[in-house]
Order: sequence, then C-alpha cells, then structure tokens
Amino acid sequence: MHRITVIGGGFAGLTAAITAAEAGAKVTVHEAHHTLGGRARTAEGPYKTNEGPHALYNGGPHWSWLKQRDLIGPLAPIPPLEAARLRLRHNGVLRRTPPFAMLKLLRPGARQAPVDVDFLTWATEQAGEEGARAAAHYSAVALFHHDPGALSAAFVQERLRRATKLPPEAHYPRGGWGSVIDRMAARAWNLGVRMETLSRVDTVPTDTPVVVATSLDAARRLLRDDSLTWTSGRAALIDLAVRTRRGDAFAVSDLDSPGWIERFTAQDRTLAPAGEQLIQGQIPIAPHETKADGITRAEQLLDLAFDGWRARVTWRRETVANGRTGAVDLPGTSWRDRPAIDRGDGVYLAGDQVAAPGVLSEVSFNSALTAVSLALGRHTLDLKHA
Repeated sequence: MHRITVIGGGFAGLTAAITAAEAGAKVTVHEAHHTLGGRARTAEGPYKTNEGPHALYNGGPHWSWLKQRDLIGPLAPIPPLEAARLRLRHNGVLRRTPPFAMLKLLRPGARQAPVDVDFLTWATEQAGEEGARAAAHYSAVALFHHDPGALSAAFVQERLRRATKLPPEAHYPRGGWGSVIDRMAARAWNLGVRMETLSRVDTVPTDTPVVVATSLDAARRLLRDDSLTWTSGRAALIDLAVRTRRGDAFAVSDLDSPGWIERFTAQDRTLAPAGEQLIQGQIPIAPHETKADGITRAEQLLDLAFDGWRARVTWRRETVANGRTGAVDLPGTSWRDRPAIDRGDGVYLAGDQVAAPGVLSEVSFNSALTAVSLALGRHTLDLKHA
C-alpha cells in the first residue's frame, strides 16, 4: 500500500488526502492549526464569516468532483429580488447597469485576449478606455488585486467572463465554507485518513511521498527554496453586522477602482442572528497603501448603498489579506510559469499559487489532483483542464 503525507489541512490538502485515500493510499494529514480548513474556515459564533468573500464557481472540475461525493451540501440560492439589487459605482454614483462600452468586452463573440499584453491596453483597443477600466475593476471580485488592468489580458479576461456569466456560476454553501470543509474532513476520516491537528511540520519527511498543501510562503520556508514565489494580491477585508433595513443593496461593485461589498445574508440567513445582516467586503490595496486606506474606500461604498449603516452596526471586524488571495499572472506569464507541482525527491506542491489552471479554489483542486497522481505514479486520475 502506498503511503502519502499531506502537509496542510485546507481545501487543497483535504482534496489531496481524499483523492489519495480513494486510490488506496494510506494518508496522514498534518495541520498546524487546531482546526482544519485553512482559508476556507468559517468563524464560529453568531456571525459566520469566511476569510474574505468566498463562492464556489460551478464551471470548474472541482464542482463535479465535490458534487459526486455529496460534499457541497445545501446551497443558499440568491433570491431573484435580491439579485436585482446588485449596484455598480461608476463616476461616483450608483448604477443598475454597467457602461455600454464595458458590455462590448462581455459579448459571447469577444476576441480571445493575448497572454503577453496587459488587460487595460488590450481592452482599450476593444472597447475604449472607459469600458476597459470598468471591466478591469469589476474583475477584482475574482482577483483581490489593486491594479487588474496591469495583469495579463488573458488572465483577467477569463476571470471577468466567469464572474459575469449568466446564470451566475458563483454559488454559496449554506452555513459558509466551513460546512464544505466539515463534509470533506468526514469523508477523509471515513476513508481512513489520519488527521493530526496542532501538528506543525518543520522538516519534510523522507520516508513517504509528500504533498505540501500550504501557502506558497509557508512552502518556501519549509522546503528552504527561495524560488517558490509568485505575485499575489493584497486586500483590506471588512466584516460588518448591521440591523436589518429594507432597501439595502445585495452587492456593490466599484467600477471606479477595484472593490466589492456583499450582503451575504441576502442568500443565507443562517450567517447572522435574526434581525441582523452580515456584510463582507474586499478592497484591494497597493503595496504602499495601508489597511486604513482600504477601509476608507469600503466605507465610501457602504455610504452609497447601505443607508444609515453606521448607526446600525452591531459587530465589526477588519483585517488585511496579504498574499492569501491566490496567484495573479503578469503579462507574458500564465499558470504554466508558476512554481511547478513536482519539486523532485518525492515532494509535490498543491495550492492556489502553483502551476495548475483554474479560477480561485479551482487552482488548489487541480494542483492537489495532479500532485497525488504524480505521487502515486499514476496518470489515471480525473485531471480535467490539466
């Protein structure tokens, strides 16, 4: 029987553990935290917040994989009346529809964007500067980056297409991402996976293949490999609980600069006590900007879309997500140029900043399946889009 060690008990680590165990391997997972989940944890208590806005997109292979194993669980659909309350800030005011020029970039027959040109340059040629900037800023909901227009045109176009697709690809597990993690952990346990929490690994085992399913920063320190770097985003995150008031927006996308605010209880009332609404926002900030800069911009969006919100606040939390928001690809690079999954000597990487395709958590999923396939010396696992 194959033996595999997985370091990290987040989405990538649990995907790797389940996949390896289903293939007949004996698996041990080491998680440094006292609970599993990584960035997919959902906070305990009356306000069930994730670490920033989270959604499962149903257009990728991880959706089928999770659904086949009944790991997604109940979903919290967005009521049509709530979906109609999506607002867009453009030229300082709230609108119901994007500028017409932006729609040119969303039409089904739009040209495939190149890898080696930045998105703003390419999109300006297609739709003019106003439409290009609005589209770039809207795409920040799937990027967490302060300047999406400076990234590879092909990279941004894919995320823009996925984020604006109708019907929406984004779905929300009822109870937050923690509910998905709980089901994944239960399946791993039933498959015989040994899961050790509060188990920090400082030296890579040499007696089994190892899947390092941590952040890229943690992997760099663990493997003592300075080449394990890639560009990521940085965002100020704000979580608010406010007393319910009719007329609040469902979500606000900032087309004047990158930023997104969403009322998550619009689709899932279980996330906050009765009579309260849970609002989460992410405001990408540049390297020279502070958390306060991002929070100020978030408050400007809140002022526009949530009348009297300051007097209604019952709970508030602020933080900065630095390098925790997945890989972003600069012009001339694609996912194939990121740190390779196979590190040699039986060590494999999995996570959202390594060489695997997909959007957001799909990168973690695809890299985990590839890592296990390589570790087992097999090529028969379902590696869609790989």
